[in-house]
Amino acid sequence: MPAPENNLIPVLIIGTLVVVILITCLFFFVIIYQRKMIKNQVELRALHDARQSELMAAVFETQESERKRLAEDLHDSVGQVLSAIKLNLHRLDKNCATDTTQPLLADTRRLTDDCIQEIRNIIHNVLPPVLTDYGLLVAVEALGNKVEQTTHIKVKFSKNMPDQRFPQEIELTLYRIAQELFGNAIKHSDASVIHLSINREGNFMVMEFKDNGIGFNLAEVKRGFGIKNLESRVQLINGQINIYSKPLNGSLTTIKLKIV
Repeated sequence: MPAPENNLIPVLIIGTLVVVILITCLFFFVIIYQRKMIKNQVELRALHDARQSELMAAVFETQESERKRLAEDLHDSVGQVLSAIKLNLHRLDKNCATDTTQPLLADTRRLTDDCIQEIRNIIHNVLPPVLTDYGLLVAVEALGNKVEQTTHIKVKFSKNMPDQRFPQEIELTLYRIAQELFGNAIKHSDASVIHLSINREGNFMVMEFKDNGIGFNLAEVKRGFGIKNLESRVQLINGQINIYSKPLNGSLTTIKLKIV
């Protein structure tokens, strides 16, 4: 008669195999479940990012529509009214002026001219015709020239790509980014020189904005609306933005996007 211990050995072996199989199945089940959860999270994140991109695109499109409407309203209403006022002042100066009223009329005409010029500047900033007519490269260079003429900052612009046109959303977005970078430099950097370049590197366009100002510590500066706004604009054109800065060492902003 076989020993009871010998009868238990097959049972133990089978039981051990069953436990190993169950643990293995449980292990694979956990792995598959985790992978499925990760896949679902990635899909949800992609859906969320897509919705965020659509929302940002809608916001910026609305902003541009409002800018265009504002420019048209300024040109069609306020600009025409001021031109009529200027004409009437000229008529008064010619037909009704006296030694007492002539200096006042001349001063009023000068103020009217200043107001008309300021409105033209606003219209050009809001809806720059040079961008529409001649494209990004010419418009950005003209923007740098204007900054140099109206501030103490020396602007050095360079380009290493042909004067070609790009899709409207790319040209307008990069022009708005250049406007914001110039505005930030004028307000905060205390820079005396700004280097702005637009170059082609293979299938990519790279725009660099560098100043010799006081700089800032990226680790300590809160990511305020300005930086988020820049990042959102670059994201809309599927580009990449990198900002480098150190105290007393100026700052460098690089924007890179793929072009055909």
